[in-house]
Order: sequence, then C-alpha cells, then structure tokens
Amino acid sequence: MAKGLISGGLLYILFSRVDVARVWDTTRSASWRWLMAALGLYLVMVLLSAWRWGLLLRTQHVVTRTASLVRSYLVATFFNNFLPSNIGGDVIRIRDTALPAGSKTLATTVVLVDRSIGLLGLVLVAAVGASLTSRASDTLGPGGPALLWLACAAGIGLAVPVLLWPQHVTRLLHPLKALHQDWVEERLARLVEALAKFRRAPVALGLGLLGAVAVQAVLVGFYAAIAYALHVPIPTAHLAILVPLSFVVQMAPVSVNGFGVREATFGAYFTRLGLPLESALAVSLVGAVLVMVFSLSGAVALIPDRQRAA
Repeated sequence: MAKGLISGGLLYILFSRVDVARVWDTTRSASWRWLMAALGLYLVMVLLSAWRWGLLLRTQHVVTRTASLVRSYLVATFFNNFLPSNIGGDVIRIRDTALPAGSKTLATTVVLVDRSIGLLGLVLVAAVGASLTSRASDTLGPGGPALLWLACAAGIGLAVPVLLWPQHVTRLLHPLKALHQDWVEERLARLVEALAKFRRAPVALGLGLLGAVAVQAVLVGFYAAIAYALHVPIPTAHLAILVPLSFVVQMAPVSVNGFGVREATFGAYFTRLGLPLESALAVSLVGAVLVMVFSLSGAVALIPDRQRAA
C-alpha cells in the first residue's frame, strides 16, 4: 500500500509539471524499427544473464541446460515485472535450480553471487560512462566519477575477503545458530563449501564480471535505442551513467517495481543536461512498457509448468 502511494505520488508530481500532450506526442511519433531493436537488445540481455548464471552454476559442478536457464530467467522476469517486488524472480530461479544443485542453500548462494557480480558490473559501467563524459561533474556533482570508481573498489574489497576466507562468514552468522543450531550449521557448511569452490574458479568469476558488464552495456543500448526511437538527443555516455544509477535507485524497496522512482531519476538527470522533463518521462515509461511487454514471454514459459501440475 505504501509503495503504491509513493509510486503514484511521484508520478502525479512529475506529470503535474509537464505538458502531458507533449509527452504523448513524443511517444506517438516513436520509430517502430528502433523500438523493435530495443526489444531485440533486451532479449540479448536475458541470454547473457542466463549464460552468466549457468557459468556460476558450473563452478559448483551443477550441470543444467542453457535452454532451461533461459526459460527460468524469462519466468523470473515476468514475476519481477508483475509482482510488487524483485524478490519473486529470484525465488523462481532458486526453485528451478535447487533440484539439479541438490540444495536450496547452494542454489540461493549462486543467485546471490550472481546478483552481487551484476551489481558490481552495474557500478563499473556507470564509472566508465562518467569518466567518458566531460559533463559528469555537472550531473553527478564534484568527484562523481571518482566516487563511482571508489564504489567499485569497495565492492571488490568486500568480495575478496569473503572468497579468500569463507570460514569467517560462519563467524559473522554465528548468532543465527540460536534459532536452530543443527539446521543453521548444515547450511553454513554448504555456504562455506560453495564460496570455497568460487575461490578455486577465478577465471569463471572474471568471466562472470565481464558478462555483468556486457549485460549493463546492452541495457544502455536498450535505452539508447528507445531514445533514438523517440528522437531524444541524449548522448550514450550519459545513458551509461543514468541507466545503472536508475537501477540502483530502484533497488530501494519504496516503490512498485520502480515506477515513480525511476521516472524521477530520469527527470532529474535529463533536467541537469538541459533536456525537457517530457523527454525523460517518455524514455523512462516507454522503456518500462517494453520490458513489461517482453516479460509476457515468461507467462508463456510458465505453461509447461501448469500442464505438468495438471
């Protein structure tokens, strides 16, 4: 309820400050070729994400078919976009890999590591984008690129000790044993074993990070195609900053699937570039609609599950 109020309130404030007819005209004049190209890029993003997920699973000696992972990722995307939380998609991914992994704890660990690598790749792309544009200080404030690079270094600094000394994780989580000692100890042991396997696969982790960077680069291309479709003259280097930052902002559990928060982020960034707020709302909302349309493929992928259940 509170999330809906925040999303609705932000959208109301934003639309009260723009010419709604101008937003509609911008959207209506969109190039369908570029919109189709954007959908194609989103498919590439899903394929890359599924490949990265499978790569991490293989470091744990879990063998799954790539087609199964792609299908699971599509279903997860559907749940992420039609449930009021992104957690639903991760639950689907954990459910679909718990059986081949032989452990829900292992499946959960892989998904969490995948999420962490994705977040690091997201910040890395933003840092590169900020370094490539000369107006980064105008939009992010003084030291913007340096702060983003510092965030990357901090992320790596946190990940390295966890991988090198996974046994310390059990010490940090030791208070959980008070809940159910045997159950918690068993799962902590599996967690330490999984982290140790990741430590022995540095090449796979490096490829996973490259895959995360590629995913974010494709998402930047997705929004660049939308901007081209709407004839919005925003440089791609700035989208490389804005798109990752908007995803970070949407992680805060204060809105319904990022609505309102995402548009406010786009609006603030576009305004600082001297672009009209109408363009920001058009790019953001068209992107959201395209993602929701694409995610309907996940509903189709659910049909085999329903048939088996029947």
